[in-house]
Amino acid sequence: MMSTKITGTGSYIPNNIERNEAFNKHEFHNEDGSSIKHHNEVIIEKFKAITGIGERRYAEDHLTTSDLAFFAAQKAIEDSKINQEELDYIIVGHNYGDVKHLAEQSDTVPSIASRVKHLLGIKNPKCVAYDLLFGCPGWNEGLIQANAFIKSGIAKKCLVIGAETLSRVIDKHDRDSMIYSDGAGAVILEETDEEGGIITHESATYAVDEAHFIYFGETNHPEITDKRRYIKMYGRKIYEFALNHVPAAMKSCLDRSGYNIGDLKKILIHQANEKMDEAIVQRFYKLYNMDMPKGIMPMTINKLGNSSVATIPTLYDLILKGQLEGQEINKGDVIMFASVGAGMNINAIVYKY
Repeated sequence: MMSTKITGTGSYIPNNIERNEAFNKHEFHNEDGSSIKHHNEVIIEKFKAITGIGERRYAEDHLTTSDLAFFAAQKAIEDSKINQEELDYIIVGHNYGDVKHLAEQSDTVPSIASRVKHLLGIKNPKCVAYDLLFGCPGWNEGLIQANAFIKSGIAKKCLVIGAETLSRVIDKHDRDSMIYSDGAGAVILEETDEEGGIITHESATYAVDEAHFIYFGETNHPEITDKRRYIKMYGRKIYEFALNHVPAAMKSCLDRSGYNIGDLKKILIHQANEKMDEAIVQRFYKLYNMDMPKGIMPMTINKLGNSSVATIPTLYDLILKGQLEGQEINKGDVIMFASVGAGMNINAIVYKY
């Protein structure tokens, strides 16, 4: 029986480390422009307690999202040992395109995927390259689409990348700016005759009241009059949304897989917010009248922050390469990828390694 499996992984983690202490010099304001009463030390301490983030990575000034995507793609191709000219699809999940350092405009033409194909030097015109905008679950959704292409018989090898440079679209006067980071992760997905691979998947979009929980808005600083837009979010609404909807989607995905909750060895969840992620997974296990097992949810957010679409493929690559202490995925392990983000979108994948 044919299956679709990840045969190679790669990630790019920028060298620039931005520690929480760097935000001490920022002038934070509330959404209405009013000054925040607390000192920055208190703001940062509360932020760390909630999100778990102590530092994050920012891309080097001369690099863009497509560069980061290219670096991760190179590593995944090398890891899989495929001939890159045999790739049928290059799918890049991102949200903000190429934003050059200090630029005020995003560049999305040509697509990030076309830029990656160009940087890789792939000559085959039948290798189709396109971008996918699906919020933070974009890499997961790219994996789901690539799986569909392979299952339908129109593809055999696909490159799926998640890449983002969120440091280029943050408002330094907004406390939420401390969450975001840059990075890229990539995988090669292939048709194989091995057992396992992608077993089931689940996706959903909630857009009646939830569509604009994450949006582009102006700076919080009342005296800055330029019309540049930045990533903004309603954090409390997102937290409540995630807890109300993500665990149920994860359960539906697992229940259709034919595996039991006890079979699940790891949950690789989008690194959005440590407390929110823990609450999601705890609620997921409560749906089975179980406590969350120790070590089930590997985390990188404390060091790498929230790099949107890049968090899950980066996390997966680090575990497989033995670079995340105390975490491993072994042959035959059943794992889950799960994410939530702008749209508002949710998805989950049950995968057998």
